[in-house]
Amino acid sequence: MFNRKSTELTRRGDWFDPFAALGRMTSDFDRIFEGAGWPAFRTGGFTKTAAWFPSVDVFEKDNRLIARADLPGLKKEDVKVEAVDGYLTISGERKHEAETKEESFYRCEREYGSFYRAIPLPEGVNFGNVTATFENGVLEVTVPLPVRAEVKPRSIAIEEPVKAGAKTAKTVKAA
Repeated sequence: MFNRKSTELTRRGDWFDPFAALGRMTSDFDRIFEGAGWPAFRTGGFTKTAAWFPSVDVFEKDNRLIARADLPGLKKEDVKVEAVDGYLTISGERKHEAETKEESFYRCEREYGSFYRAIPLPEGVNFGNVTATFENGVLEVTVPLPVRAEVKPRSIAIEEPVKAGAKTAKTVKAA
């Protein structure tokens, strides 16, 4: 009834060997991201220096916007916090080298990566009262929020829908 064409993804062998399909998919992703300037993900690590995306939590508490960034292994000198064009920006770079020398082997590992995060800020923020602290690898930036007018809820009545065949009083008078 239906004429199925055999393609790379629908060959009968793939139904019984999911690892073959996964292997092709992994190589396709590598090819896509290599060409676009992305680091290729391969067994054994990155082929290029990778960007680093630290976790950032943003929440509101006591009429203040608080942004916390996990930056393990960094010092406050490695981090830059700015307010630019309505955004709170957090950027920096990590450089970590570990070296192990033993009788039978030598290992040297290096991790490098820069990061940049931008958090939109509401209009009317007073940048003179923004504070930032850095302790135990956690950056916390506190931004006082502008006073907002209290919005009171307004109740809206729910009406019955007008039926298509029903004539209204205006329709009857016009006829």
